[in-house]
Amino acid sequence: MFGMDKNQEKFSRLYDDCAKKVYRFVFLRVNSKEVAQDLTAEAFARCWEKFKKDPGAVQNPRAFLYKTARNLMVDHYRAAGKLRTVPPETVENFLADPKIDLEKKAMLASEMNTVRQAMSHLNDDYQNAIIWRYLDDLSIKEVSQLLDRSEEATRVLLHRAMKELKTYLS
Repeated sequence: MFGMDKNQEKFSRLYDDCAKKVYRFVFLRVNSKEVAQDLTAEAFARCWEKFKKDPGAVQNPRAFLYKTARNLMVDHYRAAGKLRTVPPETVENFLADPKIDLEKKAMLASEMNTVRQAMSHLNDDYQNAIIWRYLDDLSIKEVSQLLDRSEEATRVLLHRAMKELKTYLS
């Protein structure tokens, strides 16, 4: 049995660290677990191909993954012809935790549906920034790289995004 080379090990760690986060990012923007799985797998496949050819070409693999996933979603929506949001029952299933009692599950699903609906009113950069920063816990620096903006511009964008989200929530 052959062991993994350093590039394979590095990519395997990247997959372990990022797979769930990239999937969640895609899932929150598309209407289907299957589509989210397909787009996430394609993002990792493209990253691996790039990584395999020239490991030094991918300076920030995490940012490359998110950008690839974002581009794949854009392509998906172009092909579908419309933007879809996540239906409340899907959010409910996605967040299901057997430790939470039914009343809390219903309240959580209702709150998530409200946030999801409010998020759907935001532009793509606002949605992406909020998801990356507050759900995926990326740093301002990482979010700024993903958005191709300065850190200061990203802070301003996040502030405006949260302000607009609060407006839709109230």
